Amino acid sequence: MSKTEANSRAGEDLSPVAEVKSAVAGFMCEFRGFRADIQQRLQQQEDEMTKLERKSAGAQRPVLAATAAGEAPHQKAFDAYLRSGDDDGLRGLELEGKAMSTAVAGDGGYLVDPQTADVIKSTLASTASIRAIANVVQVESTSYDVLIDHSDVGHGWATESGSVTETGTPTIDRITIPLHELSALPKASQRLLDDSAFDIETWLAGRIADKFARAEADAFINGDGVDKPTGFLTHPAVDNAVWAWDSIGYVPTGVDGDFNGGESIIDLVYGLGAQYRANGTFVMNSKTAGAVRKLKDNDGRFLWSDGLAAGEPARLLGYPVLIAEDMPDIAIDAMAIAFGDFRAGYTIAERPDLRVLRDPFSAKPHVLFYATKRVGGDVSDFAAIKLLKFGLS
Repeated sequence: MSKTEANSRAGEDLSPVAEVKSAVAGFMCEFRGFRADIQQRLQQQEDEMTKLERKSAGAQRPVLAATAAGEAPHQKAFDAYLRSGDDDGLRGLELEGKAMSTAVAGDGGYLVDPQTADVIKSTLASTASIRAIANVVQVESTSYDVLIDHSDVGHGWATESGSVTETGTPTIDRITIPLHELSALPKASQRLLDDSAFDIETWLAGRIADKFARAEADAFINGDGVDKPTGFLTHPAVDNAVWAWDSIGYVPTGVDGDFNGGESIIDLVYGLGAQYRANGTFVMNSKTAGAVRKLKDNDGRFLWSDGLAAGEPARLLGYPVLIAEDMPDIAIDAMAIAFGDFRAGYTIAERPDLRVLRDPFSAKPHVLFYATKRVGGDVSDFAAIKLLKFGLS
């Protein structure tokens, strides 16, 4: 930028202030010209980029499926495998370590994409199952060990100069929860799979989640531990007055196959240790819940109260109620109601991977999808769960 010179009308030099003003005015004039030149060049560059994009964009078929756009590579490869059996995309897929890429094998099935797996997990968690209130852990082995310290550490009082007496040591039990294979086998026609508008991932996730939820809900309550989780009702049950570890304590109603008023439910609540009652939950089926809703206290008030907000569980004596249809009906000596802190009392261990194997041969013209996951469950704290026995003793 050249120096701007100016003279006064009398031919004399301008004052210093006038020179500064003149210089600033010249600078601003040249800066406006520079800015206009830059804006013109940017506009020309943007026009060229727009022309290039229009030339490179070819004609595309409109998207029919809502999930067709913006899919992850795993989801696209999994969709191709489900529809046509093309597993090239899955074989060449490099998964993150946390996704357990070593589990990808054609003979054992392929890992379900994370989007579909999340739908199944959320459905399982929201169903009326012990899973909703139990302790759920993710493992990468074939079993899960729970260490339980169910005895108190010894203690004593000491003086400033006196000797300290040795106290007793706690007893620690190890509970091993093996993982078992849970499977589902939904099927669909090849014509339906060829329809690009059919959302195969959502359909498959719904069918698998429904089957898994019903199988899990029964096993966590009534499972015998043979190739399935061990349900808490299959452990030995003893009178709570003589309860010992490795068994579930029960409180009798005092009447065969019926309630003896609401007192038996109150006895059940206070038969549980105080350290567990704060997180206590009742578990029963719908028929039992219908009978409990009719119970009143001595003042004529119902023991049962419905939730005040949407989605909030009903409450019995102030504690939430989980409706689990796999609990037994009220009958003579039936353990139809459970109460306890299931977060501490029951542990569910599962592997995070869910696999699907496509079988187009066994049920022609339909295609079978063999979905598998590994899950196990067992009582982890026998003191945290109590049962109500509908019997005399």
